[in-house]
Amino acid sequence: MSSVKFPPTMSKKDRVAIAATEVFLTHGFSAATTDMIQQAAGVSKATVYASWSSKEALFSAVIEQQCAQMSLRVQAIQPTKDNVVRTLNELGQAYLAIVLSPTALALFRVVSAEAPRFPALARTFWQSGPVTIAAIVAERLAEAVAAGELDVQRTGVSAAAVQFVSLLKGEAQMECLMHPQSVPSEAQVERWVEQAVGTFLAAFSPERD
Repeated sequence: MSSVKFPPTMSKKDRVAIAATEVFLTHGFSAATTDMIQQAAGVSKATVYASWSSKEALFSAVIEQQCAQMSLRVQAIQPTKDNVVRTLNELGQAYLAIVLSPTALALFRVVSAEAPRFPALARTFWQSGPVTIAAIVAERLAEAVAAGELDVQRTGVSAAAVQFVSLLKGEAQMECLMHPQSVPSEAQVERWVEQAVGTFLAAFSPERD
């Protein structure tokens, strides 16, 4: 049974989506069954298939929903005029809060494990998660470029955004994936962000006469 308590007014479709998220992230995609999901949601199997044609379609919907929710935190960061350091730090803090969260780490593990057998699901995750986040970061960087605070002529703003995201998550995400019982301290997260911002600015700060 699901550990989630559903509000009485919640639709059956929403209950299925929440239950499916819990089941997939707990058991993995291959081990999860529609029986487990419908039991956790407290609905019939027919209710599950009324909205999603297959387990793959349901997991794809879960991926898209989770990635959309996660990207909102980065989307909410607005650039600080004439203070690119602050903007980058805020973006970094928001991004690491997402990728180091238990839900994001669990989703990454499940999708990575299933990618060879279900490449379409992996692509859904790639497009909905990393590609979307990089595009949001690129929008924020573009404003700093327009203000003369960054110089990305060598790579372009999209590639610069990908590099910034990679600097942020490299050590941080790997450490949390390999030490699932360890939770990084606030000070550690700040160090990761500071190092990423410093390295990024060393490469993309405009040259001054």
